[in-house]
Order: sequence, then structure tokens, then C-alpha cells
Amino acid sequence: MSTYGASTRGEPLILEVDPAGTPRRWLLLEEAITYHAKHQVAWSLGSIVRTFHGGLSRTTGQRSELSTASIIAIKGAGVRPGAFDREPTLVNAALFVRDRQVCAYCATRIRERELSRDHIVPLSRGGEDRWMNVVTACRACNSKKDNRTPEAARMPLLYLPYVPNRHEHMILQNRRILSDQMQYLMARVPRHSRLHG
Repeated sequence: MSTYGASTRGEPLILEVDPAGTPRRWLLLEEAITYHAKHQVAWSLGSIVRTFHGGLSRTTGQRSELSTASIIAIKGAGVRPGAFDREPTLVNAALFVRDRQVCAYCATRIRERELSRDHIVPLSRGGEDRWMNVVTACRACNSKKDNRTPEAARMPLLYLPYVPNRHEHMILQNRRILSDQMQYLMARVPRHSRLHG
């Protein structure tokens, strides 16, 4: 399953955090329930997303059930040393959300399928495929800029790129975030983020 978007069945994803509350990844409902069944959930937060029902107990006659909240902390799932030093993975879907689907050259807001990733300093001129060297561009502007820098093309950038922090990157990965998950993640998104705008 791709982490960029909700599950294929349209079900919400569960936010996995470590015991200290640091976001790690998005889980399918079945993965979250498996953690509950194995007693690996240290704590949970947010509203109950789904309750799964099992079989009947022979002794009590009661049906077993497991519920999962929208945010669960997994025991022993600490963030590895240096994990915050790495840039989040750069994919177009997250880039377009970071830039609010607005072309960095003409300021037009465009549907995702009509957007492209533009390298401010083209790869052929030594530019890198990293967050600080890419912006969202409409196909027309990307074609017009061609293999040049914005200065050489006389197409000044209307906004600057930035590297999203871990919390913002989690938001950029999931298009169907539940309100309590959004509130949890937004509490640690820096003020300069376009998600605040």
C-alpha cells in the first residue's frame, strides 16, 4: 500500500507514533488491530475509528472485540538516532500539497494531474532532486522555463521552497486525515508552513 493517500477501500488510516508521541507512519486498520491483538499498543489517543468483533467465548458467551483509536503509540517503536536529520521522501503528491497546487511561476492553482515538478536549478546544470530545489509548476510554465534557472528564463519564483518537518510530512502523505489526527500533527507544524495559510 502506498502511504500517499488513504487505503484502497477508502477507510481512514491510523497514525502510528512512538511512545514519546513522535509520528512514524500511517497504518491500515488491519495493521492497527494486529498491534492491539498482540498487546503492543502503549497508549492511544483520539476517537475510536473501528471496532472489530471476534468469536464467542465458551466460558462467558461474550463476543470478543478490539477497537482502535485514530492515533496509537506502539511499544518499543522509538525513532532511530539521526532519523530527524534526514529529509523526508520527496514525491510529487507531497510536493504539490506543500505548494498548495499553485504554480511557483504564474500563481495559478491547478488540478494535480496538470502539475509538474520543476527543478529550480535544472538537474543537467548540477541541481539536485531535493525539497529545497523543487517547486510545483504548471506544465506550460515548466515547458517555458525549459532547462534554465528562473533568472535565466526571466521567470522569478513567487514563493520559496522549504523542507517539511516530520509532522508536516505526515500530513502531506495522507489526503484523508481525521480531524483529531490533523489537530495532533498541526500542533508541531512550524509557523512558516503553507499548511497554516
